[in-house]
Amino acid sequence: MKNKNYSQLSNRTISRFIMSCLILLLLLLGGFYVAWFICSQFIWYKGDHLYNLLKTMQFMSPYIIIFSLLIGFFILAIIYIRKPFRYLSSIMNAAERLSHPDQTPIELPEELNDIQNQLNLVRIQALQNINDASEAVQRKNDLIMYLAHDLKTPLASVIGYLNLLRDEQQISDEQREKYLSITLDKAERLEDLINEFFEIARFNLSNITLQYRTVDLIRLLEQLVFEFQPMLKEKNLTCSLHAAGEEKIRCDADKIQRVLDNLLKNAILYSFEGSEIEITVTKQDHYFVIRFLNHGDTIPEDKLERIFEQFYRLDAARSTRNGGAGLGLAIAKQIVELHGGTISARSEQETIVFTVTIPES
Repeated sequence: MKNKNYSQLSNRTISRFIMSCLILLLLLLGGFYVAWFICSQFIWYKGDHLYNLLKTMQFMSPYIIIFSLLIGFFILAIIYIRKPFRYLSSIMNAAERLSHPDQTPIELPEELNDIQNQLNLVRIQALQNINDASEAVQRKNDLIMYLAHDLKTPLASVIGYLNLLRDEQQISDEQREKYLSITLDKAERLEDLINEFFEIARFNLSNITLQYRTVDLIRLLEQLVFEFQPMLKEKNLTCSLHAAGEEKIRCDADKIQRVLDNLLKNAILYSFEGSEIEITVTKQDHYFVIRFLNHGDTIPEDKLERIFEQFYRLDAARSTRNGGAGLGLAIAKQIVELHGGTISARSEQETIVFTVTIPES
């Protein structure tokens, strides 16, 4: 597209130069003809000095026309040679502005309208990227602040109950079991929070690379559903898998399992108690389409559009027992897109559907 625009600009410049040369030639020839026609309307005498001058000019007219053409061609050549340098200077100034984009649109000469439009699109995208990066950093900083604050509460509880167990000389088995249960629960919460810190660090310090191998997609999902049975029972949920036979897929099995794991975990966390989660696998052309459907609070459209952003969470409040770092879906999207697939979400009438499309090889 860019090469096409540059070619069009070059063709227009050359065409205008040739047209200017033709116009110059026509003006010279036309001027000579008009001068000859006017002079032919008068009676001239050989002794007249003006007659001698005009006669000499008539005799020299081919040379005068050629000389004038050469001078005109030289002037036009200078004008049209300088034009690309003016264009280049304008483009360089505009490109320099792209390194520090602002809200003022880039303006170039009329001949560069196509390039101007492209640079303005780049400028708008750069502004959007800066805003997105700033928002992501702010969300990450807020999240770290919340996590750091929330570390104090379970840690204080762990220390408090361990001190009670140490200092209480006479304590019943029932009371000891209660203290130990609370301490274990708080310690597990501490582990979750620390894992979220590591998740943030891994996301910032490493790039995702894929190691392909052929796996059975249905078997992968069946194993996933089995592993989540304790979480499903905790909320009295059922999970059904709808697929036909074996479906072989060439992918990075560990990374795809991470995607599926995240989607099923989200479906469990945000489902109404006692409802059903449906996983369906279909094949369209050379793509597998995997859908996770659950029933829960409808996600507003504005939040649905941002659900795959880094560090974005549906609940912007402090981390809860079920809260995450807001990286799961962002990483899932990155993994799916690295496989050449897509991931999307929709929500209406208390139904939430995540759809993953992955090439079979």
